[in-house]
Amino acid sequence: MSLEGFLTTKEVAEKLGVSVGRVQQFIAEGRLPATKVGQTNLVKESDLKLVQDRKTGRPPKAKGKK
Repeated sequence: MSLEGFLTTKEVAEKLGVSVGRVQQFIAEGRLPATKVGQTNLVKESDLKLVQDRKTGRPPKAKGKK
């Protein structure tokens, strides 16, 4: 496998302006595909568009629920 065009979670975080933990959360939720190489998740740079236009902040609480 060629690593050209792949980014580490740290590089993805820097490009998106979020934390590494948030990138790992995107991967865990299935919102950002990643390839595991050893203990490192690698993300295709072209896949960043999948989460680039995400809403920031926490989602609003559902009305009527406590």
